[in-house]
Amino acid sequence: MNRAFRTAPETANDAHRPMTYEERRVILASSMGTVFEWYDFYVYGSLAAVIAQHFFTELNPTTGFIFALLTFAAGFAVRPFGALVFGRLGDMVGRKYAFVISILIMGLSTFLVGVLPSVSSIGQAAPMILLLLRLLQGLALGGEYGGAAVYVAEHAPSHRRGFFTSWIQTTATTGMFLSLVVVLGTRGVLGEEAFADWGWRIPFLISVLLLVISVWIRLRLHESPAFTRMKSEGLVSRAPIKEAFGRWRNLRLILLALLGLTAGQAVVWYTSQFYALYFLTESLRVDANTANLLVALALMLACPFFLFFGSLSDRIGRKPIILAGCLIAAVTYFPVFKGLTHYANPALERAQDTAPVQVVSDPADCSLQFNPIGLASFTSACDLIKTFMANHSVNYVNQPAPAGTVAYALVGNQRIDSFDGAHLSRIEFAERSTQLQQALAQAVRSHGYPDRADPSRINYIMVLLLLFFLVFQVTMVYGPIAAMLVEMFPTRIRYTSMSVPYHIGNGWFGGFLPPVAFATVATTGNMYDGLWYPIIVCTMTLIIGTLFVRETRHNDLDAP
Repeated sequence: MNRAFRTAPETANDAHRPMTYEERRVILASSMGTVFEWYDFYVYGSLAAVIAQHFFTELNPTTGFIFALLTFAAGFAVRPFGALVFGRLGDMVGRKYAFVISILIMGLSTFLVGVLPSVSSIGQAAPMILLLLRLLQGLALGGEYGGAAVYVAEHAPSHRRGFFTSWIQTTATTGMFLSLVVVLGTRGVLGEEAFADWGWRIPFLISVLLLVISVWIRLRLHESPAFTRMKSEGLVSRAPIKEAFGRWRNLRLILLALLGLTAGQAVVWYTSQFYALYFLTESLRVDANTANLLVALALMLACPFFLFFGSLSDRIGRKPIILAGCLIAAVTYFPVFKGLTHYANPALERAQDTAPVQVVSDPADCSLQFNPIGLASFTSACDLIKTFMANHSVNYVNQPAPAGTVAYALVGNQRIDSFDGAHLSRIEFAERSTQLQQALAQAVRSHGYPDRADPSRINYIMVLLLLFFLVFQVTMVYGPIAAMLVEMFPTRIRYTSMSVPYHIGNGWFGGFLPPVAFATVATTGNMYDGLWYPIIVCTMTLIIGTLFVRETRHNDLDAP
């Protein structure tokens, strides 16, 4: 087989040699472009709560926020389809061309979000266009990551693939860090009122500058050596999608990559980087600027560990590091998030212990506290209480009552009766609803439930350490994953085959974690119940990965 395109000899003695100029250029160009694309994608996640106020104002606050998260998740939902489109292009035409097209779609879609009128200006067309733009972003991202990982891995010497591709792994966290920095900077310069009114658009508009830089970087790249060699030998697949999914040997690897690797990696990633942020702001009521700053610092401190675990995987293997990260996450999520409550909002923790809240109701009177299309009407006695508790981050326990019981809340020993608003006039319902809200608010405040986390009582060092520990888990599962996915599949269908399980895992298992978790919390009343989803997925990945996934670090990337 022709080896003329190798960038470095593949000997064990080469494991610690300095990078060549060409290798540094490949990594820098791929990483910088990918950082900008992740920035574009994640700036929406950083502003989900603000976006809900401009595009989902006709819904109640809890449903509006969950719907904003669902729009965020919609971008993740279409990522596998982007992986198919761009994977096919990358396997048939070349890695470089998929790069350029994906960054153009992403950058333009992000810019358009920044100029999109709100629902108050153009009505329901606003959230519909927002959803369309998120879908375009998801399609673009579906073609981005796989191309970057494959491109860098195919340039890397065999003994350093984990280390080389771990630079790509830093880009998602770096992109999120960059989005948080821009959001915090804009907030700080404009002030909260101006930022909430119009300043939130600035982080989206900045993407035009990033788009120009990214396209310029991508156009300077050459095609990967493995693809060039395969093309010169006439081995390029004519139907990579059919070949990847139509043959059981390849399909089996895709399923194992999804269930035994990327699903667990994804939920660890999104629990630590997104759900933790939302938990701080929405459940613990920590000031948004403070929460964003703490998460950004945790990301910055943990970022070097992507490179550490990528390099370590070159020596001990990819599989044990990834699965160890899943195990640690599954075991520690509950104590870590309870620790965040203890150190970020101790008054809330004390109130939950000394004055637990119960919602006593006929189960038939209670609805699922989730209204994704805004058509549900929460007028039952049970729903009115639960809506208040969800909107004010008050933990509660459901207590079943005999059929026909009008729901009531017990805050400590204080009872607050609700009412059935189904047959009341709009005016009477509004009056009684206001009275109920005031009674519930007075009850929870008098029993020590805080409206906001007291900044003077936040233990910032411990909160930062807990957030760092969460992101550290991300570096374990994410640092080696690119090299392992690339090594699992043959060159002729590599782009398609590794992109699809990665984006199903991260787009579906991971991307839907925030809305699923918060919908679960709104239904059960326990703010920690959302953690069961990532714990279950991590456990599944740990079992399947241990039993069925093989180590890949010695696999030959030249196999067509």
